[in-house]
Amino acid sequence: MSRIYGIGIDIEEIARFEELTGKWGQRFEEKVFTEEEIAYCEGKTRPPQHFAARFAAKEAFAKAIGTGWTGAFRWNDVEVRNDAAGKPELHLHNTLSERFGRMRVELSISHSGAYVAAMVVIEDSDESS
Repeated sequence: MSRIYGIGIDIEEIARFEELTGKWGQRFEEKVFTEEEIAYCEGKTRPPQHFAARFAAKEAFAKAIGTGWTGAFRWNDVEVRNDAAGKPELHLHNTLSERFGRMRVELSISHSGAYVAAMVVIEDSDESS
């Protein structure tokens, strides 16, 4: 039997990431994103859209674990990757992996016009308690 541990959702305006990456560039990117995420986003036609989507996913995860940006949360310890079919997945590292790695973490990302949204659902099972 499993139960919902947490749910988080976030929406981001793509224009904000055009400004952030334009103003802070690599400094901002390296603080928030892994090398793989940066390479993925910069390989796209509209990098800010993909940076915004990954940021929204990380924010949604932080909301789902209930700590926001405090506690064990570190931006680079939450990584968005796409599987072979293109479905986005969250990969956790370090303390977040130790704490939440045994749980099922589902991610959905949507792009529409000037916005991106992400939703995370974390499911825990009785066996892992």
